[in-house]
Amino acid sequence: MKVLSLLLCVMLVAAMAFAQAPGADDLAKGDEAQAKFDNTLALKHYQMAYKADTTNCTAIWKVSRTHVDLGEVAVKDVQRNNYYEGEKFARKAIKQCPNDPMAHLALAIAVGRVALMEGGKKKVELSKEVKTEAEKTIALDANNDIAYHVLARWNREVANLSGILKMFAKVLYGGLPPASNDKAIELFSKAIALHPGYCNHYLELGITYEELGKYPEAKAQYELALSAPIKAFNDETHKKEAQERLSKVTKKIKS
Repeated sequence: MKVLSLLLCVMLVAAMAFAQAPGADDLAKGDEAQAKFDNTLALKHYQMAYKADTTNCTAIWKVSRTHVDLGEVAVKDVQRNNYYEGEKFARKAIKQCPNDPMAHLALAIAVGRVALMEGGKKKVELSKEVKTEAEKTIALDANNDIAYHVLARWNREVANLSGILKMFAKVLYGGLPPASNDKAIELFSKAIALHPGYCNHYLELGITYEELGKYPEAKAQYELALSAPIKAFNDETHKKEAQERLSKVTKKIKS
C-alpha cells in the first residue's frame, strides 16, 4: 500500500511538473491553430512558447517550420524574411538539440527555401546542406516521411540541372553530390509507404515520372493526389497543380 501511495505521489508530481512547463500551453495552442491551417496564429503561440523557454527545442523548430509555411504563400519580400527567419531558428534548434530529428528536418526545409533566394556559390553550398540535413534526419528517425520527400526532391532537382549548370558547379564550386531521378522515385515511394494518403508525396512522384516521360505512371500519381484527403494547409494548391498536370499528361498519352 505504501509503495502504491509513493508511486501515485511520484506520478502526481511529474504531471504537475509537465503541466507547469513554461510555454506548454502556447505550444498546445500553436498545434491547434496549425491543425486548422492558421499559420499566423500558430506562429504567434510558438513564439510565445519560445520566449517562455528559449531552450525548448520543440518550440524553436516549430517557429522555424511555421515561418517557412508562411513564406510559401507570401509576397516576395515577406517570403524572403520568413525563409531567413526559418533558417535562423532551425540553426538555433540544432545548436540546442543536435540529436533531435525534427530540428535537422526544419533546417533541411528552411535551407532549401533560402537557396531559392540565393545564387552562385551560396546556392550550391545550401543545396549540399539540404541533402546532409535530410540524411541526418533519416539517421535519427528512419520513419520520417517528410525527410525522404525532401531528399527525393533534392535528387530530382540536382539530376535535372542543365549540363552547363552542372559544369559551372563543378568548376567553380567543387560540384554537387551524385543524384538521379531513379533515386528520387525510390525515395518518394518510401515516403508514400510511410505516410500513404499525403497529397504532396503523390504529386511530387508524379512530377518525377513526368520528367522522365513516363506519362501513364505520372497520371496514376496525379489521380492519387487528387483523391487524397486534405491534411496540410497547402494541399489545395497541391491538388490544383495535380489537376493541371493530369490534364496535360492525359493529352500526351492520347496523342
